[in-house]
Amino acid sequence: MPSVFDVARYMLEKRGPMSAMKLQKLCYYAQAWSLVWDEKPLFPEPIQAWANGPVIPDLYRQHQGAFEVRPEMIDGDSSALDKDQRDTVDAVLRDLGGKTAQWLSDLTHREDPWREARKGYAPGERSSEPITHAALEEFYSAL
Repeated sequence: MPSVFDVARYMLEKRGPMSAMKLQKLCYYAQAWSLVWDEKPLFPEPIQAWANGPVIPDLYRQHQGAFEVRPEMIDGDSSALDKDQRDTVDAVLRDLGGKTAQWLSDLTHREDPWREARKGYAPGERSSEPITHAALEEFYSAL
């Protein structure tokens, strides 16, 4: 199974540099759709429901402090993705890669996986609540 770093590197090599927030949201959606389409996780790293939307903390630590993330900043190997995984990521990039980071963040804020994980937290309050694979699969498979 590839890591989130492999997935992020693949995305950056395909689309070029992007904001850290956009990269986080695209990785989130790639994980969600892999669970639905491929019936398995794309990467093992956990996703948390932070105030500004879903975040993969391991990936965040690698690009922390950078607004724009370039491929060489991510210690991953894009060749670690198999054909099905590349197809899933390519579909996410095709459908969502042209959207702005803010648009993607706003979308996640309207969807149940993030909202349910944030229950009991005030807007802007820090949280490390997980967004589970079960929550992702249940919500996105119903779309």
